[in-house]
Amino acid sequence: MSRFDASAVERLCGLLAGRRVAVLTGAGVSTDSGIPDYRGPESPVRTPMTYQQFVGDAAFRQRYWARNHIGWRAMDGSRPNAAHRALARLERAGVVTGLITQNVDLLHTKAGHRRVIDLHGTYARVRCLGCAALISRMTLADRLEAANPGFAASATATGVEVAPDADAVVADTANFRMVDCARCGGMLKPDIVYFGENVPRERVATAFEMVEAADALLVAGSSLTVMSGLRFVRYAAKQGKPVAIVNRGRTRGDELATLTVDAGCADVLTALADSLGAERVRRLTGSAEVADVVQRRERFDLE
Repeated sequence: MSRFDASAVERLCGLLAGRRVAVLTGAGVSTDSGIPDYRGPESPVRTPMTYQQFVGDAAFRQRYWARNHIGWRAMDGSRPNAAHRALARLERAGVVTGLITQNVDLLHTKAGHRRVIDLHGTYARVRCLGCAALISRMTLADRLEAANPGFAASATATGVEVAPDADAVVADTANFRMVDCARCGGMLKPDIVYFGENVPRERVATAFEMVEAADALLVAGSSLTVMSGLRFVRYAAKQGKPVAIVNRGRTRGDELATLTVDAGCADVLTALADSLGAERVRRLTGSAEVADVVQRRERFDLE
């Protein structure tokens, strides 16, 4: 436990023990999987594309699809890290009752989480803004590769800097050819909520219901800079539910939190899963020995 304050983690375990916990995650959960974030303490300054730029300017769309044609492959190949696996363990133990993620990387699902709300969508689907048809990102990749033979190989010849949201740093995009919807000829857009775009109301309502049904809210790896995530912290605090935040650096929700832990997610969440997973089994079985066996089995299954 040298990487974080052990006493803070003990307080975190004490705060959440015996409670049904809803979880809200941000980009800080996925940095150990090689996916950078926008606002971490060591993150370079990045300016994400807005919805208005994407739909209003063909040059912005061309630049986006050229970069995404490279970046989505890196995201698709990423794998869950210890933080994702720890949260999935907590769900299996009955501690975590639902998870809301602001990430589009699908890593919680890949880790085995069952009840996940992808608040901002996922990198794996593309939607037509004309007829609302959905296609897989792999299908679009095949079409873009046919329209731009050799582009991916040339762009990655000297290595690629991966950026958030299935993006990559590609210098020359001027000759990249875009494709339109095969059904109606409409504009294609990643099934991702852009800055300046609203999260679908039904999705937001389901997320609020998830927080409502829980006894506490755990925020992991989010600076809560945008209202999209902060509103759930405000909602939980207004209801008098304990709010715990695990994040490197300060967040916009710190003043509403019952407890904050300034640390990376992987080590803290692993310690939390070790503690609360075993505590849950003890409470259900009344047997410390059974709890220890189950905990060892979970660790073995993850190795």
